[in-house]
Amino acid sequence: MSELSFMEKLLGGMAVEWLHLGDVTQYEQPTKYLVSSTNYSDEFDTPVLTAGKTFVLGYTDEVTGIYKASENPVIIFDDFTTANKWVDFDFKAKSSAMKMISSSDEDKFLIKYIYYWLNTLPSELVDGDHKRQWIGNYSNKKIPIPCPENPKKSLAIQAEIVRILDTFTELTTELTTELTTELNLRKKNTTITATSC
Repeated sequence: MSELSFMEKLLGGMAVEWLHLGDVTQYEQPTKYLVSSTNYSDEFDTPVLTAGKTFVLGYTDEVTGIYKASENPVIIFDDFTTANKWVDFDFKAKSSAMKMISSSDEDKFLIKYIYYWLNTLPSELVDGDHKRQWIGNYSNKKIPIPCPENPKKSLAIQAEIVRILDTFTELTTELTTELTTELNLRKKNTTITATSC
């Protein structure tokens, strides 16, 4: 008799239903959170975000129209590249080309669980494709929701999956930082040794 997998133990025999991302999420255009000025400075407090690789463009001194992600975290989704980021700090946005994705019902679907699932999806972008991806593509993709008939149990399972993935992400970040530091020290030592020869 084979042992139960981690997921089988976690689910405890409960069903999983595959729901469309568009049914478990809602999106908002960041129009009311757009920054007015590009006068950025590290002396200012509020980060200005873009959905692309740059992510934080700079910091603004604007005090109105700030999205309070410290209270309601969101996924920033680049509608053209499908790049996405988890955001749990207050911010302003640079462009309306991104979407702010949140849970359609926080009593049933954890937004961070959705974020982790979203990052398992392979990119299907084709070179030169410049169409909006969330509505036409990603909202139709399906996500597994454990025990949909029991929201309390479902949230507990989603939260445990998030906890494990958060821990793994933190460990990976720490290891990457340690390895980078070690490599930099070795390069520095190699340069000093080569120079002194």
